[in-house]
Amino acid sequence: MEQKTKIVVALAIMFLYLASLISFASAIIVDIDYITIYPGEQGNVRIDVDNNENFDMEDVSIAIVLSAVSPTGEFISLPFTIIGNSEKDLDDLDEDDDDSASFTIKASTSIVPGDYNIPYLISYTNLDNDEKEQKQGTFGIRVSAKTDLDFGVETKGTQIDAPIVGEKGRITLEIINRGLGDIKSVSITANPEGYDLISKEKVFIGTVNAEDSDTASWEVLFTKKNPTLDVILKYNDFDNKEQIETIILPLQVYTTEEALNLGLISKSKTGIYIGVALFIIVVWVIYRTFKKRRKKKDKERR
Repeated sequence: MEQKTKIVVALAIMFLYLASLISFASAIIVDIDYITIYPGEQGNVRIDVDNNENFDMEDVSIAIVLSAVSPTGEFISLPFTIIGNSEKDLDDLDEDDDDSASFTIKASTSIVPGDYNIPYLISYTNLDNDEKEQKQGTFGIRVSAKTDLDFGVETKGTQIDAPIVGEKGRITLEIINRGLGDIKSVSITANPEGYDLISKEKVFIGTVNAEDSDTASWEVLFTKKNPTLDVILKYNDFDNKEQIETIILPLQVYTTEEALNLGLISKSKTGIYIGVALFIIVVWVIYRTFKKRRKKKDKERR
């Protein structure tokens, strides 16, 4: 974006330089609609020219200027192309007369979304003095960014990686912004289905930059096998318009039996340990009893 800003600034400097060399007809009124297009797409720009001067004009033409050489000798080019001719002739404009021309502008596929100023140049012959004169200016155009989101989800248990029914765990949703524009004020609200929320249902993320990703997580208690993540996603798109999407994604959660069969968890050996401990205690008690009886018999023999 910094490079594009430099281009626009350089163009402005160039036209200010030309302004000191060219006499402008300030009463020529130019009306141009502000349009919005997307990278790689095209749009039509209509330029209306109204002669409010007190003289007639001949050989009137209007041109869209997308490249030039600045006073420093630097070549400047805007990331647009004109479909067809970049210069068009108008009818002769008598006093209080008007005419218009349309141009089809296409944005580069690699353009950085944002607002751009496009220079134009109107040339004509002033019939009062037969002098060739020019008027220049700029018009605004917005290159917007289409929202292109993708999603991924991951489930994990708290104690072990495998999410188990009846156990606590975590659900993590990844938001992947594949578009060319940032999305802002991103918030996600979960509607539990097959699990109980332990953490808050709403997570605020903020901004997810273009070609980047971010995540939202919830602490949960899984109550059913294979629940679904059902969330409401709210965000402001590149044009700052609020968007609301419903995202439903399947979740992989196992029963204890399935986790054991798949080797995701090991069977508890607590029962074995308890049995061994009880056996040792019983053997010890029997041994102590036998030892006491033997001592008693030895005393009686004496």
